Amino acid sequence: MASASSVQLGDGLSVSPLGFGGMALTPVYGAVDPAEALRTLHHAVDAGVSFIDTADIYGGGSNEELIAQLLKERRGEVQLATKFGLVGTPSAGYTDIRGDRAYVKQAVEASLKRLGTDTIDLYYMHRRDLRVPIVETVEAMAELVQQGKVRHLGLSEVTAEELREASGVHPIAAVQSEWSIWSRDVERNVVPAAAGLGVGFVPYSPLGRGFLTGTVDAARLGSDDFRRKIPRFAEEAADANRGVVAAVQAVAAELSVAGQHATPAQVALAWLLAQGRRLNLPVVPIPGTRKAERIDENLGALSLNFTTAQLEKLDAAADAVVGSRSADPNWVSEGRE
Repeated sequence: MASASSVQLGDGLSVSPLGFGGMALTPVYGAVDPAEALRTLHHAVDAGVSFIDTADIYGGGSNEELIAQLLKERRGEVQLATKFGLVGTPSAGYTDIRGDRAYVKQAVEASLKRLGTDTIDLYYMHRRDLRVPIVETVEAMAELVQQGKVRHLGLSEVTAEELREASGVHPIAAVQSEWSIWSRDVERNVVPAAAGLGVGFVPYSPLGRGFLTGTVDAARLGSDDFRRKIPRFAEEAADANRGVVAAVQAVAAELSVAGQHATPAQVALAWLLAQGRRLNLPVVPIPGTRKAERIDENLGALSLNFTTAQLEKLDAAADAVVGSRSADPNWVSEGRE
């Protein structure tokens, strides 16, 4: 790890201790106000959250275009990550995954144009195209580094073996996968591989797509809400999974009584940071939000400290989780390990 104000992932990439997941600023969890979204992005950078994560498919490219408005004024203050590989949109559905050389070149040019920048700090393969050897995809990505269009490479939802193969082609700065108190499958194989290879870890959905905060009622999700497609948000599964939320809320209450004034969101994020320390792995969660005040709340996680008993309580909560974290397990590392 680097200084208190930054974390060093792999390949020498330093980023803020928390990142910002941009997908929430497109209509995957309901309608979004573009003006409020831009204000939220500016507030994130003002507050010290300079690691901004997006992808070419979020909003069909509109998320990159939104972030371009931030970059126009503040490019030098931002570590920018985006992704390629998925074809379609989260709300309408994905139609394909592509990792062929021609598509890598096509995708980066389109992202650079939408983002209004010459260089992407961290370029991820969003999902694995099983029709193309991962070595070929990473070779095409490595050419982008040589051309100066990309500074560092990342992989999302890869298996441990895929990570090892890719690392043999070019240094990998980060693996991005879902990881949280209720999504711990990556700890079996991917996390140890990343730690051994010196690759940082960027957990997406670190708040369980909002569920771990205790503010999400799965039964009341809108018809256009992406979470309706995820098995663990189905009504019966969600009812069973409230036990995980109860454990997070209990620890938040204990910390608050002891003077740390914690919220469930802060507890969930602080648990991930504690996991990174326990597993000797640089971990930078990227919670997303539409509201500026949530950014300030999330940053409070950086100062929380747990007792051993509290960590054990949070660790045990995952054992009772019902339902897969993905509508198609083969699209995430869990389904291919």
